[in-house]
Amino acid sequence: MHQQNSPALLKTFFQHASAGQLMVHIAQLDAGQEQEVLEFLSQRPIHTAVMVGFIHDNGLVSPLNRGTFYGCRNCEGQLEGVALIGHTTLLETNTDRAVEALAEMARSCITAHMIMGEKERINNFWRYYADAGRGIRHASRELLFELNWPVEALAEVQDLRLATSADLELVVPIHAQMAFDESGVNPLERDPEGFRQRCARRIEQGRTWVWTEAGEIIFKADVVSYTSSVIYLEGVWINAKRRSQGYGLRCMSQLARTLLRRTKSVCVLVNENNKQAQKFYQRAGYKLRSIYDTIFPS
Repeated sequence: MHQQNSPALLKTFFQHASAGQLMVHIAQLDAGQEQEVLEFLSQRPIHTAVMVGFIHDNGLVSPLNRGTFYGCRNCEGQLEGVALIGHTTLLETNTDRAVEALAEMARSCITAHMIMGEKERINNFWRYYADAGRGIRHASRELLFELNWPVEALAEVQDLRLATSADLELVVPIHAQMAFDESGVNPLERDPEGFRQRCARRIEQGRTWVWTEAGEIIFKADVVSYTSSVIYLEGVWINAKRRSQGYGLRCMSQLARTLLRRTKSVCVLVNENNKQAQKFYQRAGYKLRSIYDTIFPS
């Protein structure tokens, strides 16, 4: 039975269809609803890995999510959509009316930094979201790549390991530069303490992999989301001094073989304009699965 929410957290949206007037409502998702939400998100695991990861790591209600989870339900109480609305806005829906309803809810979020999802879904979402006069500060398109077994076994990198707290000062500037290159915002200027804490927490969780030599990072990769169905990577970086020498492929092969012992697939998003990176992942055995859009609202 769906838990009743307070009126302040409940919105109802009416839309017309040929069969008559249909109703959906939006409500904040509460602790205790995790199983229902995870079952809904499990239908398309490679597209919902990040939201599932947040729920596994933090629960449905936590400041660590940097946003609020909402559910869109039909008149029978069944979920038609789930969204994390906040610093990063993500959504999974199975009806167009859920997209519209969640977009209207998202308009009231004043902390929105990034909206990300599959191209067609985000285009529909933005059409409703922008009705409130919101503009686009920056936008990019990414390609979703997925890797499954088998993975080619290349020469091992003996020093590839999980990062420790001692590596934090090496990791932070690299990750900050990658975030700036993607969004145009330097997290070390906007939220230096929070950014460092998030990098430190990821290291504490055993999610950051590095290869270091003489106090310098040669390779880095971060596990953003870790589930039994899919592991989602970001922040894959190879030192410019070692590029085009095969080290990146060796590290990715070794990392993939390690991760695929714990999950069914590994996914990564690659900027549409980064042709070199696309070729790199294809050489590593990744297959193109979908096209994503990322919007940074003004």
